Amino acid sequence: MFGMTDFIAAKRDGREHSREELAAFIGGYVRGEIPDYQASAWLMAVYLRGMTDRETTDLTLIMADSGERYDLSAIEHLKADKHSTGGVGDKTTFIALPCAAACGVYSAKLSGRGLGHTGGTIDKLEAIPGYNTEPDFERFADTVRRAGMCVASATASLAPADKLLYALRDVTATVGSLPLIASSIMSKKLAGGSDAIVLDVKTGSGALMKTLDDSLALARAMTVIGNMAGKPTAALITDMNDPLGRFAGNAPEVSEALDILRGDRGALEAAPDLREVSLALAAKMVELSGIADGNSASRMAREALDSGRAYEVFEKMITLQGGRLDEFEASLAGGISRRVIWNGAEGYVVSVDTETAGNACVALGAGRRRKGDSIDPLAGIEFLRKTGEYVKRGDVIARLICSEYGRERLPYAEELLISAYTVAEEKPSPRKMVYGCIGTDGEFREI
Repeated sequence: MFGMTDFIAAKRDGREHSREELAAFIGGYVRGEIPDYQASAWLMAVYLRGMTDRETTDLTLIMADSGERYDLSAIEHLKADKHSTGGVGDKTTFIALPCAAACGVYSAKLSGRGLGHTGGTIDKLEAIPGYNTEPDFERFADTVRRAGMCVASATASLAPADKLLYALRDVTATVGSLPLIASSIMSKKLAGGSDAIVLDVKTGSGALMKTLDDSLALARAMTVIGNMAGKPTAALITDMNDPLGRFAGNAPEVSEALDILRGDRGALEAAPDLREVSLALAAKMVELSGIADGNSASRMAREALDSGRAYEVFEKMITLQGGRLDEFEASLAGGISRRVIWNGAEGYVVSVDTETAGNACVALGAGRRRKGDSIDPLAGIEFLRKTGEYVKRGDVIARLICSEYGRERLPYAEELLISAYTVAEEKPSPRKMVYGCIGTDGEFREI
């Protein structure tokens, strides 16, 4: 007989839950039989006491089973999912997934909207006129089958237990619990039905996890869950101490990704960091799916991008989902812009506080402070000076972009962005974009 008081006390005292106990709790909470005050007490006990790998994996699988699970077995190709823990300017999904698909690894990716300083993949796709971010399963699967990939919004029926628990964590100061973060992310990934999972765990000033140690801990927790659940899972640890690429915002990021996919020389020279991370993720998807080993997978991913085959994949997905790229590109001319002039000390940019830069983007209308806030698809920032680059008084360090109705926000966003920059006389060491990988064996290896 399951008793909620005993269940809370067990975790309070540091004891390990059985799978049956966790299933009884999740089932009871989803059905409304367990009140929020008892669930909150348990969440705080987990926050303070933690969970074992087995407990965390059991909790994740139970949450994944609380709603619909996507069955992708009718799609004959290997299927790999990719998840990023979020950042500023992170449009790698639009480059890595097409590269992997061109190599034979298909992707059925369910994504979310942005909240706070991190952008949302669905918001970015909705900047493309006509793109259907909420197709039914048949159309979603058909696009994967025909294009090699599809990116759509996660439905309410996917891991509903996680949505209920997350809402409670948000108001009980338990969001930061490592096992709860890991199980929240992985429950949706496992419910998505892919054969393998590649994680992009960001580290730095614009990331969920600010330090390398914390990023490694989260990456390990998630890879353990995936592999214990029978899905080959690996995690790359990548840098988020600078915005990724030169643009942040919804339409601006899609436009930059299109330029990279088309092989635009100016975009490739301006954003080598974006190319590097995207190709590393694509190669890991190819490697994890068993198509090629590390060096061969990297070579295949580069060839897919450089040949234009990755662009063909992305363009086909957009078309199949109703998107109109010609209208999208025409819409880019409708924004207004403001140059950000540097009036501080002359020297090298030694850091750009990326969370602050992301908040400047939100101030322009590119993101949300609260769920339900409206989005300006044109709003964003072009970063003309990034870490390691020289700046002197009078230089333009960035360009702010927004629609006409966002004009009054420009002065505040400019002030915020300038405050993100730190300049010094000595040039900083080159940034390392990919720190390393935690493989299916749980070991971290530097790259």
